[in-house]
Amino acid sequence: MSTAPLLELSSRLAEALQAAARQALGRELPDLQLTVPPQSKMGDYAISACLPLARELKKAPRQIAQEVVDALGQVPGVDRIEIAGPGYLNVFLDRAAFAASVFESLEQAPPPPATILDAARVDPSRPKVVVEHTNINPNKAAHVGHLRNAVMGDSLVRLLQHSGSPVEVQNYIDDTGVQVADVVVGFTAVEERSPEDALEHVKALLADGSVRFDHHCWDLYARTGQWYEGDEARLEKRREALHAMEHGEGALAAIGMTVAEAVVRCHLKTMGRLGIRYHVLPWESDILGANFWAEAFERMKAAGAVHLENEGKNAGCWIMPLSETPEFAGMEDADKVIVRSNGTVTYVGKDIAFQMWKFGLIGSDFRYAPFDEIDGRTLWTTDTDEGSDSGHPEFAHAATVYNVIDVRQAYLQKVVKNALLLCGHAPESERSIHYSYEMVALTPATAEALGFELSEEDRKAAYVEMSGRKGLGVKADDFMDRLITEATKKVGEANEERDLGLSDAQVAETAAQVAVGALRYYMLKVTRNRVIAFDIDEALQAQGETGPYLQYSAVRTASIFRKLAEQGEIALEGLGSALDAEAAELLAADETWELVMAAARIPEVVARCRDSLELAHLAKHAFTLCQAWNGFYQHNNILHAETPELKRRRAAIARLFLLAHRELLGLLGIPEPERM
Repeated sequence: MSTAPLLELSSRLAEALQAAARQALGRELPDLQLTVPPQSKMGDYAISACLPLARELKKAPRQIAQEVVDALGQVPGVDRIEIAGPGYLNVFLDRAAFAASVFESLEQAPPPPATILDAARVDPSRPKVVVEHTNINPNKAAHVGHLRNAVMGDSLVRLLQHSGSPVEVQNYIDDTGVQVADVVVGFTAVEERSPEDALEHVKALLADGSVRFDHHCWDLYARTGQWYEGDEARLEKRREALHAMEHGEGALAAIGMTVAEAVVRCHLKTMGRLGIRYHVLPWESDILGANFWAEAFERMKAAGAVHLENEGKNAGCWIMPLSETPEFAGMEDADKVIVRSNGTVTYVGKDIAFQMWKFGLIGSDFRYAPFDEIDGRTLWTTDTDEGSDSGHPEFAHAATVYNVIDVRQAYLQKVVKNALLLCGHAPESERSIHYSYEMVALTPATAEALGFELSEEDRKAAYVEMSGRKGLGVKADDFMDRLITEATKKVGEANEERDLGLSDAQVAETAAQVAVGALRYYMLKVTRNRVIAFDIDEALQAQGETGPYLQYSAVRTASIFRKLAEQGEIALEGLGSALDAEAAELLAADETWELVMAAARIPEVVARCRDSLELAHLAKHAFTLCQAWNGFYQHNNILHAETPELKRRRAAIARLFLLAHRELLGLLGIPEPERM
């Protein structure tokens, strides 16, 4: 919303009540809270702040309440205040004026963005935020668990942008880790090719185009793991590949670079299906190549954040002493190795340097080059080539950084946070936020539908945890394809039964949108500290707490306005004026007022989500808003209203809902089909 009428009104009312209390009582009301009563007949707000003053003022609470009301006078937006029970203040709003203000605020708000790149509410003068999410190892196809990270990260960005923050979205690429090295080993040792021949083979696979390269690597990665199990000595091949990749040497390094870039392009297409976009791709290899790890390391040494261990199992390693810090006190082996005795940097060491760069705490920077053009915009990548680095925006230098990483990485994220503190960067440490979440599993029914053979024990379980060791891995694209297949059946049936007039191409387009809505809502409706047990059938239900239910509510409402346009009786322009004093009877109905208040509470819900970092509140409120709309719709026929005036007032309420609902759909990243 461009403004927040409910927040503004409640703030104005609280200030007026305190002024009246000072005048009537000589003091302010303690713990003044505006609570929502259980029934609308008790008002829109109930206030109990007069009750605690009875003993102090030696007056009955009702008398205190009356004195405050007598001194209050008229508050804009408030119809009346009644004294109830032992001394409650029940506040009744001027419903027509308030509904009109909610309508106006929704109409004035910019339309919700299709992607995070279309942000319309950002205030460039506000402190910059960096959100790092997705971060899939570039060694094979994305799996369904990665979708929770990307969907949560994308909606977090939308939430922050909606609140006015300029946000930079980073997708960090770990191209020097063991996972990529294992695929290099697969293409060479497992498939018995020389590094040079393997490099040509990889290039040929990419040129062919008939094979999904990331899917091919998925299978090869699994085969490589099995190959290692046959002989532990074979792990030496992994070490050779890692050394070559870290130093950028020879054909092995070239294979690693080629594989990583090709797989990243596949990941971008996968996430693109869900409307997920990024501003920049930082590559781990460039952290070393740009040489700012060295600068970060010198800063850590100068601050005393690390020291060289001279004895024990970590002799020769650079250690970050954490055992004395509150978060690590009492933990066995709390001190963390940052640089190994052979001089190689640990994963967390590079993470610390990268976090310093995000905050602009080191002087060095990457070079940058265009990686791709997506939706007509440049996606940038870090680079070390001196010929690059022209025309890019400024990256990093954030005031706050959110790292969207699953809960299993909590320890390493605490190390990064404490490293900033030990280096003297307390404010940045405080604003280094691990946005954690639990894993994604499948219900037994969905696991079997996807072709997995389950034991009787698995079938009785609440969910089936995916495991590469057990052969229970689900590619994100395969999962999306299955959702689309099931959605196509449902959309096709609706097309025939309700004569929607959709062509085959439109059915396919709508099914893809429904699948995206189903997946995104299911990933967001569960609080992030809970495991998701994804059930395809449940996610695609047209009724209940699902994405398709939200989508259908929008589609049905939009169809009303198409039919009104065909009737030629009502124009959208100036529709808010129908919510005038004459609309009091319509607004007096509980189902109408419940809908108006649900729309008005969106800024409050957005603020709660931002403060708690819990997007499930947003998903729940979207469902609540749709329930309120359907309650209104059941009691109020719009197209066949008894009078033109009543039709226009009901249409104004429908328009209010549609604008509010589209705002929530935009925050959740759920597309709105034209027909379904």
